[in-house]
Amino acid sequence: MGASTTRTGRADRTAAERPENANPAADGTEAAGESDRADGAQRSRAARRPTIWFEIVLVAVFYAVYSAIRNAVPEQRIQALNNADWVWETERLLGIAVEDSINHAAESVTWLILTMNYYYATLHFVVTIVVLVWLYAAHPGRYAATRLVVFATTAIALLGYYIFPLAPPRLMRGDAFIDTVQVHQTWGSMASGNLADMSNQYAAMPSMHIGWSVWCGITIAALAKPLWVRLLGALYPVVTLIVIVCTANHFWLDAVGGVICLGFGFALSYGWYGRVAYRLPRLAAAPA
Repeated sequence: MGASTTRTGRADRTAAERPENANPAADGTEAAGESDRADGAQRSRAARRPTIWFEIVLVAVFYAVYSAIRNAVPEQRIQALNNADWVWETERLLGIAVEDSINHAAESVTWLILTMNYYYATLHFVVTIVVLVWLYAAHPGRYAATRLVVFATTAIALLGYYIFPLAPPRLMRGDAFIDTVQVHQTWGSMASGNLADMSNQYAAMPSMHIGWSVWCGITIAALAKPLWVRLLGALYPVVTLIVIVCTANHFWLDAVGGVICLGFGFALSYGWYGRVAYRLPRLAAAPA
């Protein structure tokens, strides 16, 4: 009798201490609901892709704005040349200042340097666009998050062009480097020749040839199925690095700057979508 009374008293006290509207089952349901809503919001960010025409306009506008801002950055020639001297001296101290030897060696093989000139002038854009189209068609659920990486990478590069104007090796004072496009009058490059005035010649740091090519390489290696395609994806940024050095368009450290910008792009995408872009669901809901 006494024990029963004691248990009853404890139960009464516990009930009295519990909030009036407390309901354990309801609490669990609410928590689960909030979790589901959060997961749903997260999925809604990643699971939709824009319509094809919206995406075409978006990419075109983004690149037009990027080009306009890049070319609007004042061409601070003296500062850019001084910065190039500083980068070259820094590489000497690091023991990696071999771009001049590589540039001269490649120049001595005409068919090779001509191929590299055309590679530099074209594939930077062609491969990036092809990868974007492939992502949109084959990995719609991952498209927006992966596209955000390259957009953010490119946007942060604009700060580099403004803060640290840099002459490419081919425009440095002295004759240490050969401007291979100028020598061979290669068609299609805005780096030298008649089209040079259309592009800011002192926006070498960071290298977006490297930023974009590493993005393409990682994307292909992470998502493509055939082994040979993944291998090509992994080789693409390596070949691009060789090309930008052989043609005297960039220093090694410009490439490092491009990779750092790409890291920022991946971090931003991860922060927004809560997951690495390549780990998002492959399929998407209907276009937004």
